[in-house]
Amino acid sequence: MSQTKRIVVLISGSGSNLQSIIDACKTGFIDAQIVGVISNQPKAYGLTRATDEHIPNRVVDAKALNVSRDEYDMVLREKIDEFMPDLVVLAGFMRILSAEFVSQYEGRLLNIHPSLLPKYKGLHTHQRAIDAGDKEHGVSVHFVTAELDGGPVVLQAKVPVFTDDNTDTLATRVQQQEHQIYPLVVKWFIENRLEMKNGVAMLDGMPLPEAGYAAD
Repeated sequence: MSQTKRIVVLISGSGSNLQSIIDACKTGFIDAQIVGVISNQPKAYGLTRATDEHIPNRVVDAKALNVSRDEYDMVLREKIDEFMPDLVVLAGFMRILSAEFVSQYEGRLLNIHPSLLPKYKGLHTHQRAIDAGDKEHGVSVHFVTAELDGGPVVLQAKVPVFTDDNTDTLATRVQQQEHQIYPLVVKWFIENRLEMKNGVAMLDGMPLPEAGYAAD
């Protein structure tokens, strides 16, 4: 009998994507266990979600540590490695990670980004989509590489942008899709269907296109 795979989730805020993965593990949709949750923000509500589910959680607070980015990432790696994860999931973790950190977890580090990558890397994606007059916006799940929001996309979901949208209404619509696609991608990884080879996302042994699975 194979061992249950282990997931560590990194958060900075409310942890709604963390909750979607917790729920998917509880129902058996994802055949794995979240063994640890780590936040860089001590007041992140996601820590409460973890505590409520009896998931061990840690805070690695950059302000409290008062160290360089590389030193911070070293401490973060130590905390992650205590949990011996098969997969590290970034769920709204609002820090830019060093290349050395990323290389440590290459091929088993996933992120979700609220835009249709490669559009709108970085912050304020919803406002940028509105300002550009885009008719559609969305979310991407991708493998993490040293390039910010630049790793190969696994799966995207699109939503319409309406003329009366503001950042809140658009963010709500995007977030609903986030909660659908992130657990699915985690499931693929846990089932050994998904991997990154030579910088390319592979599903069931086949390379995925630039926009990920089922791109139209």
